[in-house]
Amino acid sequence: MIVTGIDVCPLTGATVDGGWPQGHEPQENLHALVVVHTDADIIGYGSCFTSGKLVTGAVELLWPLLKNESALEPERISEKLHQSTFWQGRGGAVTHAISGIDIALWDIMGKACDQPVSRLLGGNYRDRIKPYGSILFDEPDALARNLESVVGRGFRAIKMGWRPFGRRDRKFDELLVRTARQTVGDDIDLMVDAGGSEQFWPHGTNWARNTATMLADYNIVWFEEALPPDDIDGFVELTRSSPVPISGGEVLTRRQSFQPWLTGRAVDIIQPDVTKCGGLSEFRRIAQMAQDHNIQVVPHGWNTAIGLAADLQISAFLPNATYVEYLTPCAYIDELPTQPFQLNEDGYLDIPQAPGLGIEIDDDRLRRFCPDRIKFR
Repeated sequence: MIVTGIDVCPLTGATVDGGWPQGHEPQENLHALVVVHTDADIIGYGSCFTSGKLVTGAVELLWPLLKNESALEPERISEKLHQSTFWQGRGGAVTHAISGIDIALWDIMGKACDQPVSRLLGGNYRDRIKPYGSILFDEPDALARNLESVVGRGFRAIKMGWRPFGRRDRKFDELLVRTARQTVGDDIDLMVDAGGSEQFWPHGTNWARNTATMLADYNIVWFEEALPPDDIDGFVELTRSSPVPISGGEVLTRRQSFQPWLTGRAVDIIQPDVTKCGGLSEFRRIAQMAQDHNIQVVPHGWNTAIGLAADLQISAFLPNATYVEYLTPCAYIDELPTQPFQLNEDGYLDIPQAPGLGIEIDDDRLRRFCPDRIKFR
């Protein structure tokens, strides 16, 4: 079975605000799907956390390397794409595009083998996982209303992130966290994401350590991106002294970028994004490295239904998986699949057992969010 084509599908019309100072409008394009075609009429879907124009440019570079290649050897093909684009890639949009292609190739191989991707990656340690509803911080009253809505949708874990947390003063930060805990009670898991990868992040290790001490008083599960993503020494110092687990790593690409974070024990929880880091092939290597260093892995997933499906397959084969991120509400997650994701009464998601990624995309709905595909043949 060979690769005969690839489509790039920029998603627009329902983009969720990502928390940056300028905000994001629904018509903006932050995510793109890729659809890989084969001579056996089996297609695979992948997702890239990068705008359509950047993915299209990267696929234009990659397509001559991918055309007529085996559609059943995702790890070899993805490594070929990485190795062949070092002078033009080694991270950034090229690696993001390879991520989507790799996910799509695993989807194809699963469908060809009539097996879920998780089994092909190594096996199933579980058939369900707890999702945490991922939302942005807001003013206290608005935050409380949003939290009530998320709990009402069945989530038993919630992560709050980014502005205005960390941008006013310590009293306001604690007010937000106290409001959240009082709103949802003690039975809901709460995580805090400072959003240290925002441009011109103003805080250092002392702020992060003091904030972590405050978060411990409210039983916060982990403290995410408390520092800028290049401050590895600061993360090492923070992780050694923080009373709550420290997490990060969502912006890193390629396993080589993760290695010093893991060998240096810069975090308690590493959070690769499968739609950025290099896809499922690269994620598996990162996860194995993390396991060897006794560092927990939680997939970062501010993305699409395909990204969430990939994260669920990841969560099946990770020995110590605990959570999966679920951006909510998000039309690119909730409306693209033919069968929507459903939380059970315990607040868990069943991991799809159908072949490939385990979900199907509704073409009519995809056309609504992507009226114009860019095709490579």
